[in-house]
This record gives sequence, structure tokens and C-alpha cells, in this order.
Amino acid sequence: MPERTVDFGKYRARGTKGHELVARQLDSYLTYITTPLTTERGLLARLHYLTRTDHARTAAREAGLTVTDDTVNAWLNGERRPLKKNLAAVEDAYRTVRRHNVARHLLSRLNREGRGTRVEIHPLDQSLVSRPLQRVMGHRHLNIRHWDRIIDAWAVGDDRALDDAWIEKIVDLGSQWGQYEYCTNIGFAA
Repeated sequence: MPERTVDFGKYRARGTKGHELVARQLDSYLTYITTPLTTERGLLARLHYLTRTDHARTAAREAGLTVTDDTVNAWLNGERRPLKKNLAAVEDAYRTVRRHNVARHLLSRLNREGRGTRVEIHPLDQSLVSRPLQRVMGHRHLNIRHWDRIIDAWAVGDDRALDDAWIEKIVDLGSQWGQYEYCTNIGFAA
């Protein structure tokens, strides 16, 4: 069985780690607030999302929004404007809380009561690799029935755990799974 790739790109192959592509695909299913954070409307929308319940406030604190309730209320009332570092903290907390809130729903859609979801994996780009060093690789399909570890790692933003969970799934491709550790695209529908 192949080991993980150590020296990727040595022969000018291009691609992205599979777990990063999975995270991007999962992020695409989230409907984030599209109004920029720098506008009053965008800031208020995020703050309302993070403060509408006690549970949301607690989750926002755990996600890194450490300002006092008085400060948040001043922002909501338009009495003060957050500093740049606090704007970044609001955005990070919003995305973290949103991921956490949507993870359970995504998990049930992807697991589909044990039927799983078909994943299409497009191999790395070898167009710059010299001809004798190129591998014959086609796109592959994989049905993942249990997304629990992948979704859990994605929801908390743990890249290492997500990478490990993803590798655990692509081992099902067989003895050549290492060829698909780096890819150009991974697609699935939730």
C-alpha cells in the first residue's frame, strides 16, 4: 500500500490536497451572508446571527469573539464601530458557528440513511510533467457511506483530522489510492 506523498510537485505536477477540496465543497453548501462585513448591514447581520440566543452567544465566545456584551450591544445600536481585529473576530466566529450549526444537517444529507453519497475524484494535473514520468490516471468514483469523521473535523476546522478522515476513505480506492491524495477537483452533491 502506498504511503502519503512526501515530495509533491517535484516533477511539476499540480494539485490540491483532497481534504482541502472536500472542505471547499462542504463550504459551498453553506449559505454565508454575502454582504461585506465592512458595511453596516453586513456587520449587523453577522452580529444578529451570533447574538439572537444564549446558545449562539456562547458558541460565538467559544469561537473567539471575546468582547463584552456591552460592546456587542454598542455595535448593534450603532454607538461604536469595531476595530479591524474585532471585525476579523466577528467574521471568524460567524463562520465557525455557521459551520457548527449546519454540520448535523449536512451529515444526514450526505449519509442518506446509510446509502451514502457518490464522490467524483479528478486526478492531479500532469500537463507540466515530462512525458516519461507521467502516470496513467483517470477520474475515479467512490461511494462514501459514513461522513461522520469528515463532517466533525470540517465543522471544527481541524485540517489534520480532516486529512486523516479523508485518507481513511480514499484507501477504499485500492492499492493506488496514493495517486489521489492530490487532486484537481472533488465533487459530490449534498
